[in-house]
Amino acid sequence: MSIALSEQEIFRRESLQQLRALGINPYPAEEYKVTAFAQDITDNFEKFPDTYKQVTLAGRVMTRRIMGSASFAELQDSTGRIQIYIKRDDICPDEDKTLYNTVFKKLLDLGDYIGVKGYVFLTQTGEISVHVQEFILLSKSLKPLPVVKRDDDGNIHDGFTDPELRYRQRYVDLTVNPEFKQIFIKRTKVISSMREYFNKQGWLEVETPILQPVHGGAAARPFATHHNTLDMPLFLRIANELYLKRLIVAGFDGVYEFGKMFRNEGMDRTHNPEFTSMEIYVAYKDYTWMMAMVEECLETVTRAVHGIPVVQVGGNEINFAGPYEKLSMYDSILKYTGIDVSTMDEAGLRETCKELGIEVNPTMAKGKLIDEIFGAKVEANLIQPTYITDYPIEMTPLAKKHRTKDGLVERFELFVNGKEIANAYSELNDPIDQRERLEEQLILAGRGDDEAMAMDDDFLRALEYGMPPTSGLGIGIDRLVMLMTNQSTIQEVLFFPQMRPEKKAKVVTADDFINIGVPAEWVIVLNKMGFNTVEELKAANPNKVFNDLGGMRKKLKLDITMPVKEVVMAWFE
Repeated sequence: MSIALSEQEIFRRESLQQLRALGINPYPAEEYKVTAFAQDITDNFEKFPDTYKQVTLAGRVMTRRIMGSASFAELQDSTGRIQIYIKRDDICPDEDKTLYNTVFKKLLDLGDYIGVKGYVFLTQTGEISVHVQEFILLSKSLKPLPVVKRDDDGNIHDGFTDPELRYRQRYVDLTVNPEFKQIFIKRTKVISSMREYFNKQGWLEVETPILQPVHGGAAARPFATHHNTLDMPLFLRIANELYLKRLIVAGFDGVYEFGKMFRNEGMDRTHNPEFTSMEIYVAYKDYTWMMAMVEECLETVTRAVHGIPVVQVGGNEINFAGPYEKLSMYDSILKYTGIDVSTMDEAGLRETCKELGIEVNPTMAKGKLIDEIFGAKVEANLIQPTYITDYPIEMTPLAKKHRTKDGLVERFELFVNGKEIANAYSELNDPIDQRERLEEQLILAGRGDDEAMAMDDDFLRALEYGMPPTSGLGIGIDRLVMLMTNQSTIQEVLFFPQMRPEKKAKVVTADDFINIGVPAEWVIVLNKMGFNTVEELKAANPNKVFNDLGGMRKKLKLDITMPVKEVVMAWFE
């Protein structure tokens, strides 16, 4: 299948061939030794000017102003942008001016990676710049970057802002919207500060299998696959809990793992089928000890990211300094609905869900019904960090029975800004009780609950060798990062969130335009650019063609994704 190239793409490919004809490799393999970065230079120029008399930088050309034998350009590296000044006679000291007149002025495009050597100086307008003495092309860009228009305060007024395009083409997003890099820098700080906290306690970071013969450790639908050599089904893990507990059985006092989990479920603002979780298990502890540890850990993380324990999330100021509020599951439902569900059977809970307008189905047993009520009526109210404790036993087959309250287990979930970000138990270490609980899960699976846990005989065998009293905790790293970076969707904190397959628009031929009476000059431009929709035109070049078609769209109130020929047909009609 042929790929329609835009006018810019055709032009850049022609430039590529001309560079090669000049003996210039547009993709050199040699190491390019960078000695300075844009942000470092601009931050320290006044304080340490002598440090930057000679510098070597590399990055993308983002803007360019050619003024005869001299030019200004902006170079963007991983830290920011800096202005560079290039004078023809400096980079072309001999009579051959090809490097400047042909390569820099004509064959270099915005988005190309270049390397420059020179010295730092202040322009007459007081802008810190690099006077270039050597120049080299490091990588030729064959696609034009989207144009981003900003005001004096840096706010975007027009540019690469469509969420789907940003998530699908993150490499473009972070190039033209570099401020979003801070989200991922802070994500790394969240993980590294948490890891540092655990390591100081003497707990061991470990790795457990991603492909598992039995999916367990959580109530979720797994992704299934098949191993050809062993001729057996395998599952991408939904949790790493059962393997980490095996290591507690093996004699480690504390183990933890940052890892990817996979759940074959819905996608929304807070769910992605592939997500990052941290799970930790510490021997000889219980869930009350874990609450104190979580408060200390999260305050440490927040200070590492922001310098203070307070985070602004939307319109809410979240304080991660403990102690956090505690509410039992039943008490939280009573508080926000006025209904006591603690003594209700399954039939009573179904009737309550009906009265509250909560949709349920026949596969849901008592635990699921309580969870539905909680999710619909309580969660959104939990803004400041709040522990919901003491869950019904039906909801948590891997937690220890409550030491004083019949029918409950020793479990808490931490809710912040209306969402759950952590889950912890006093871990069940009675192998007989554990087998009975998993057998009950098999009954639920028989009723059609595709999130019910499977029977893991090897895990039960491990428990029979003896596991000391243990507390375990899982934290959703993606949701925690959302809080720490004030983001409302999980897609914003993932480099490459899962996306639907990209739709490929049919390329419209010149005849298609001519047949509906499009002016000949438009047909030439549209055919050269290879664009099928108004949206494609806008993304590549907001020229007269787009402005004319855009005017048609606005006047006729048409969808911006409507094919060009339909817009034109609507106009002529």
